[in-house]
This record gives sequence, structure tokens and C-alpha cells, in this order.
Amino acid sequence: MRLKAFSIFLIIALPIAALAQGQQRVYRWVDEEGVVHYGDSIPARYAELPKQVLNERGITVDHLQGKKTPEEIEAERLAQELQTERELQRRADQALLATYLTVDEILMHRDRRVELFQAQSRVTELYLRNLQRRLDSLERDAAAFKPYSSDPDAPLIDPDLAEDLRTTKETIARHENNLKRFQTDEQQIIARFDGDIDRFKVLKGID
Repeated sequence: MRLKAFSIFLIIALPIAALAQGQQRVYRWVDEEGVVHYGDSIPARYAELPKQVLNERGITVDHLQGKKTPEEIEAERLAQELQTERELQRRADQALLATYLTVDEILMHRDRRVELFQAQSRVTELYLRNLQRRLDSLERDAAAFKPYSSDPDAPLIDPDLAEDLRTTKETIARHENNLKRFQTDEQQIIARFDGDIDRFKVLKGID
């Protein structure tokens, strides 16, 4: 028993003594079978295991993390995401409190933004009505020509009229998409400001 204890002491003491002489770092690690190892270098087969760095007195001064498990990697990812979300929320709260003093100020800002989208929608709707009247007129003119006429003897439509029809239809489609976007943006703005109001009330303790 004394011999075994003395051997373990030598295994520990020799690398630490080398460290005390300023030679190399001493590492401590436990292998897959639970056996404790000491050394001034890490064999390749143990490279992925967690390790401790010891000073000349055998005291742990640093920890070297081993290879992470998929569960550890996922936990770190989720923790980082949570930390990022909290930081973004903190900055948003800070900006909200710095921008507004009352709920009425938020409502006033919201209404001004909404008015801009509503004005864009009204202009677009007016333009679409004019385009539709023009398209109706062009289609009446084109009705006397092929391919719009059912008369087999009807002449082929003039290329300029056909082009005018095509471009007018494309312009209508483009502005209809714009109108839908304005309306969607308006709803998103309202929802965003509603969220700001709710958060502002929480931060200010307003019921």
C-alpha cells in the first residue's frame, strides 16, 4: 500500500516539479475509464477530453474544455439566442422611453404614419380608376379587330393598339400590387405601434 501511494505521488510530483523549474505546463485529465492522468502534454487520444492546468503547487489554475456534446452545443445556441433577444429588447425599451413621454405622443406619431399610407392609397386608387377607363376605351376599339372580334372577316388589330392594350394592363397590375402593399404596410404600422403602446405601458406601469 505504501509503495502504491509513493508511486502515485511520483506521478503527480514529477510533472509539477518540472513546472516549478519553468519547463512546461502540467495537465490533469480523467479518461473514459475514470483513470486520472498527469502530464506536460496531452496524447492525441485524450485531446477531446476536458483538462485542468496545475501550477507548481498542484493547484488548478485553469480549465480546458473538452469536445462538446450535441446537447451542450444546442444549449449554448439557445442561451446565446436568449441573450441576444434580451439585449435587443433592452435597446428597444431604451429607445422607446427616450422617444416618447406619453401614450398620446405614440398615438399621434402612429396616426401621422398611417395618414401617409392612406394618402398613397387614395392617389393610387384614383390613378387606377383613370387607367381602367382608358383600358375600357381601348378594349372597345379593339373589339372590331382580330383576335378580339368574333367576325371571321375582321382585320387584324393595329400593332400600336395592341401594344397600348398590353402596357395599360401591365400598368394596372403594377399599381394594384402597389395598392395592396400600401394597405399591408398600413396594417403593419398600426400593429407595430399597438405593440409599442403596450410595451410603453408596461415599462411605465400604466394600466
